[in-house]
Formats: sequence, structure tokens, C-alpha cells
Amino acid sequence: MSRIVSGLAGGLRLASVPGDNTRPTTDRVKEALFSRLEGYGLTQGVRVLDLFGGSGALGCEALSRGAVHADFVDHHPKAITAIEKNSAAVAKAGGGSSRVHKMTARSYLNTYRGEPWDVVFVDPPYSVDNEELVELLTTLAQHLADGAVIVVERAARTGEPVWPSTLEKFADKKYGETVLYYVESAT
Repeated sequence: MSRIVSGLAGGLRLASVPGDNTRPTTDRVKEALFSRLEGYGLTQGVRVLDLFGGSGALGCEALSRGAVHADFVDHHPKAITAIEKNSAAVAKAGGGSSRVHKMTARSYLNTYRGEPWDVVFVDPPYSVDNEELVELLTTLAQHLADGAVIVVERAARTGEPVWPSTLEKFADKKYGETVLYYVESAT
């Protein structure tokens, strides 16, 4: 069972998504990811997008650590139920506001007209190939705030995506079978 590692809701156990369609980010990986984001000054007062939300663990962790708002996107009904439960529990602990969007990542990004995001978590299912991922990232790049960071989580065996020309990878880190890629707007 996943939990909130730190912040206002630290220790809170999160509802998981039944079945094997999601793979929760381990506490070890979450702690390393958020330590890095904290080092970049990207935990307090930020707007977050948790694309392919699953249980919403990454967006909820961000809210617990000081994000002012998180958008969660998933199209699976069981994931939506878990995200709604988890984000409500974090809000009750004093976390920021959130909205849950029941739609595909592609539909959401193609129709989004709101404020830009500071931090985006992209953790697609393994069935999403790198070509589809690059198409999503190309659209996503239009909705980023200055200095925004995208964290892409992939299986090590998938290989590194070819990043769209509007984005560039500035760091990566492997944790067992998981790789985190840190991406920003190309300058």
C-alpha cells in the first residue's frame, strides 16, 4: 500500500487502484523525486499536473508538500475513485486544491485552456509507447510555466524517449527497473 511520505499529510495511507493496470511509484522513488524537486524550489506554491494519475499518489504527495493546486487526469473509473478519495484526504489534512478529470491524457491536453503548470508527472502505462509519449509531451510543452519541470517515469527496458524539440532532458536517475527523466523547456 502506498502512502504520503512527507508534508501535511505525511504517513497517510493512500487508496490503491484494484487490478494490475497501475504500478505505484515506490516510497523510495517518491522520496528521491521530491528531494530533487525541493532542491529546484518546486514544491511550495506550485501548480501540478498528475497525468495518468493512477491512485494520484504523486499529485497528492505534491499537495502534502505545499503545492497550491493539482490537476489529476485518468480515464479509468477505478483510478478516478482512488484519486478522489486520496485527494480529499490530503485536502482534509490541509493540502491545496485539486480537480480530477476523467478523460484520456490526449483529450485533456488537447482541450486544456487553464493556467500553466510548474510541475508535471507523466507516468503512463507500459503499453504507451515512446512515440505516443512524445506526441503527448509535444502538446504538454505548450502549457508549462517558466522554469517548469516534467518528470517522466518509465520502465528501464523501454529505453529513453526521443524528446520533442521543444523539450530537453537535463537529468535522469534509475531505481531498479524504474527510470525518472527530468525534462524542461528547451531554451
